[in-house]
Amino acid sequence: MASTSVSRTVPASPDTVWSLVGGFDSLPDWLPYILASTPLEGGRVRRLGNPEGEVITERLLDFNETERHYSYAILQAPFPVSGYVSTLRVHTVPGQENAAEVQWSGRFHPDGATEDEVVDLFTGIYRDGLDALHKTLAA
Repeated sequence: MASTSVSRTVPASPDTVWSLVGGFDSLPDWLPYILASTPLEGGRVRRLGNPEGEVITERLLDFNETERHYSYAILQAPFPVSGYVSTLRVHTVPGQENAAEVQWSGRFHPDGATEDEVVDLFTGIYRDGLDALHKTLAA
């Protein structure tokens, strides 16, 4: 099983960050390469659309409002992986009320690609996503 993790400190309090990213259906609010999110099954599943018109379907596995994190699995996607599980977490930064550390991590089995290729793919997705989040919060 392969894995990757990216962290980024962003210019907002953990509560402010969580209010933006903590909704399972909120990706279009901060992630530019997700244009649409349709909640299914009472919000436990999201169907995402990207600029290429591809569909990504994900299921919420775990959600913790108090600790500010959630985990999800990919059910359908154009990615060369299987068994994908990812977690998005918002942490406090000691001594900095108006900063938060956001960590996006995932584990998966390569399927039709090398481990290095899929690690690079998701590292890039997480890095670009957290950069976009930083930009949104800094505006």
